[in-house]
Amino acid sequence: MNRKIKLIWDFRGPVAGKTAEHHEKHLKEYIAFEKLDLNNTGYQHFNEMYSMAYMVVEEARMISIRDALKPHRAEVYED
Repeated sequence: MNRKIKLIWDFRGPVAGKTAEHHEKHLKEYIAFEKLDLNNTGYQHFNEMYSMAYMVVEEARMISIRDALKPHRAEVYED
């Protein structure tokens, strides 16, 4: 079984929420452009000054996607 990795982009400041929501749109555009079989993207708001956008990928694809999109961090994804 192939592990899944959650690639994460952190946004801070008064417009963090809107920035994270907008960044997810770019992640979806990248998936469509590259014709990837991925559908797990999203964003989370933690408070008015911190939000994040994310994309879940298979570990085998993580390096190439990481190098192309340069996330701030990553973690093992638990369903």
